[in-house]
Amino acid sequence: MERIGVVGCGLMGSGIAEVTARAGASVTVIESDNDALKRGQDRIEASISRAVGSNKMSDEDATRLRANLLYSIDFADLADREMVIEAVAENEDLKLDVFRKIDAAVVDPGAILATNTSSIPIIKLAMATKRPEQVIGMHFFNPVPVLRLVELISSLLTSPETTARTSEYATDSLKKKVITSPDRAGFVVNALLIPYLLSAIRMLESGFASAEDIDTGMVVGCAHPMGPLALTDLIGLDTTLAVADSLYEEFKESHLAPPPLLSRMTQAGLMGRKSGQGFFSYRK
Repeated sequence: MERIGVVGCGLMGSGIAEVTARAGASVTVIESDNDALKRGQDRIEASISRAVGSNKMSDEDATRLRANLLYSIDFADLADREMVIEAVAENEDLKLDVFRKIDAAVVDPGAILATNTSSIPIIKLAMATKRPEQVIGMHFFNPVPVLRLVELISSLLTSPETTARTSEYATDSLKKKVITSPDRAGFVVNALLIPYLLSAIRMLESGFASAEDIDTGMVVGCAHPMGPLALTDLIGLDTTLAVADSLYEEFKESHLAPPPLLSRMTQAGLMGRKSGQGFFSYRK
């Protein structure tokens, strides 16, 4: 596949756009308005500049990468795409609306419509389109240019051809490591990760230990690269809450229920790194 669309250019969408453009595809990036589009373009440019500055990318490769990227706020610019990857905020109503727009815009009858959702059932998004057999979950991990894993999630209606083509593209073109999951809340990684993060938040909320000691315990004591609270800040408290809500809605298990502290911090706009403040401060 040589013509890719990416809808959403936040932390995840910008990374997906970058790696698909690095792989040589022509990439059309869609955002909701010009301000969001400018922020996304700046985010991609900053990532490219870091790669060049650290000698991980040559100036020539950076020039080719930039030439592969087209930025737009018009869904009609997705008409000729062979695959479109949705990467908007983890909000079911928003994603459903985006999938209806993608389905209406993309002309190629064989185009694959992929979602980067970390928790919403793929079948719900697929049924918002007229081609549910061509809808698949393609869950990347942040930071996308660095982390190699992609979870592929096929719904009950996803065709074997869609699954095979998506797996081949992720493996051969993007050089990612692919794992597969059934269409269940949390898929593989978040079904394991989110209960761990929620447990750390409950530990902090109860006064059992400080945020610093919780994270130090897991980094120094268990050789984790990052503590659970810092990881929640990186993921985003709002995204963590959305995934926890989805897990609890599906399984109704008490350890999956979001702690009140997580809900209150999200309501206060303390989203983690992207807002400058979460369990730790990131303001300069």
